[in-house]
Amino acid sequence: MSSYDVPYRLTRAGTVMTPEPGRAEEAEGVLNPASGYGPDGRLYLLPRVVARGNRSRIGLAEVRLDQGVPVAVERRGIVLAPDQGWEHGAGHGGVEDPRVTWLPDLGVHIMTYVAYGPLGPRLALASSQDLRSWRRLGPVLFGYEPDLRLDLNLYANKDAVFFPEPVPGPDGEPCWAMLHRPMWNLGLIRAGERDVLPAGLDDPRPGIWISYVPVDEAGKDVSRLVRLSGHRLVALPLHPYERVKIGAGPPPRRVPGGWLLLHHGVAGEPAPSTGFAAVEGWVYSAGAMILSADDPGTVLARTPEPLLTPDNPEERVGTVASVVFPTCAEETTAGTFVFYGMADARIGVARLDRVD
Repeated sequence: MSSYDVPYRLTRAGTVMTPEPGRAEEAEGVLNPASGYGPDGRLYLLPRVVARGNRSRIGLAEVRLDQGVPVAVERRGIVLAPDQGWEHGAGHGGVEDPRVTWLPDLGVHIMTYVAYGPLGPRLALASSQDLRSWRRLGPVLFGYEPDLRLDLNLYANKDAVFFPEPVPGPDGEPCWAMLHRPMWNLGLIRAGERDVLPAGLDDPRPGIWISYVPVDEAGKDVSRLVRLSGHRLVALPLHPYERVKIGAGPPPRRVPGGWLLLHHGVAGEPAPSTGFAAVEGWVYSAGAMILSADDPGTVLARTPEPLLTPDNPEERVGTVASVVFPTCAEETTAGTFVFYGMADARIGVARLDRVD
């Protein structure tokens, strides 16, 4: 498999957001944003902002463009704070790492976010029509699948994102689909517990999974998106830059040949007993996959080498060293731009281009 199986490249375009001195809510970084266009036609980021004690909120920031290129932001406040009991953890907590997908068929933005509560990171959803006012839809609930022989609700989960349009579900019927990344090490939650893997899976490393909600159910009530079924594995770590784990990035983009999924891969020595925090020596890079249009749970191609690695000081030095973490992508008059977390401290932007 050559790198040209996924004919795209990322080119750095600069840093668009750094912590502002004097802002207590940003004392430990601004990172891993979601994005969207508001009713006013303006482009916004929804960054994760981290206060002391690793307490996270989700903010809103208008993107300033220079001839279509994102160059800076203007802060517009906090739009989601951890004010629910299931969003508060001991010593670490909050609402983290949002991904926002505009679902035109439903007329709403859907935010997937990590609610870091008493049992660690769990997934939750919220909806909005203007990116400013968000209605919590609640924690994600995974339906029981007998073939897996486990309950996905027992496991920590991160890196969730919805496709922007319906896709074929497990039975071929139109469904809304969500990518996510369960973590099988129950010892992270309860000391001494063993890894319990789904039936048929013998690799404990975190990978990308897909789950579905029938279109007709979500059409009746958007809150039905929290109840997913049809879970199946999409991809596991494969290449050296993904050795530890992989996770989905921005919402998948429809391209010739299928769906383009940017993702992150982590290189280094696996260390499953260290908890949820990153491990010294790990390196987070950005890669890409092409998923089938007919079956988005099938990978048609993927990059054997990363598209972007932490090569500059802002990506190598920060709250967590050596991190490039793509989380959203938007079109402007100057092209397609991907926003990414830099060393868990800042937000960078890179241009996405198709390569002949």
